[in-house]
Amino acid sequence: MTKLSFAAHPFLLGFDQLERLVERTAKTGGDGYPPYNIEQSSPDTFRITLAVAGFAETDLAISLEDRQLVIRGRQGDDDGARVFLHRGIAARAFQRSFVLADGVEVAAAKLENGLLHIDLRRALPDPVVRSIPITRS
Repeated sequence: MTKLSFAAHPFLLGFDQLERLVERTAKTGGDGYPPYNIEQSSPDTFRITLAVAGFAETDLAISLEDRQLVIRGRQGDDDGARVFLHRGIAARAFQRSFVLADGVEVAAAKLENGLLHIDLRRALPDPVVRSIPITRS
């Protein structure tokens, strides 16, 4: 059976990369930890907020890998001196990924009251109109 994709439509030339992007996004589903919000503060700015209580700045890493924003968290090893009678606060490592569209840039990241805020901005490209000359064969 042949796999039919939306990028195979004759009016969507060169969108096979978009299809791979959608497939990659579907694979980054995850387990829901840590919880996050995505807000749109203006038509061209966004904010991703992750609940990272218990993580210090040094425990977190943010990178941009081929239009994929990757946030990783890993807490330092416990020295073993503490004895827990109940341990309900998650202290596990995590990785959360978001695929960014072309032109979306990371503007800033800050850790505040157990929340990691990552501000994104869409850089609007200058409209380009180009004439294509017609040649004779």
